[in-house]
Amino acid sequence: MKIIHVVVKAGSKKGPSVELGTDGLLLVGVKEMAIDGKANKAVIEQLAKYFDVAKSTIILKSGATSKYKAFIID
Repeated sequence: MKIIHVVVKAGSKKGPSVELGTDGLLLVGVKEMAIDGKANKAVIEQLAKYFDVAKSTIILKSGATSKYKAFIID
């Protein structure tokens, strides 16, 4: 089990991206807006691609309504 701390940029015009920030946090940009959990789902998809794991192994631990989130990768 691994906990990943993320900063999300919802509604990003650049499209989906995952970058390692200078502070050690992952910066995830997604086109989806933060409405009805669409951005959270998009972030999970991007993290799954980045870590090469199934989406079902990634769980949002905290920050459902914040740009600062923590995910568990099982």
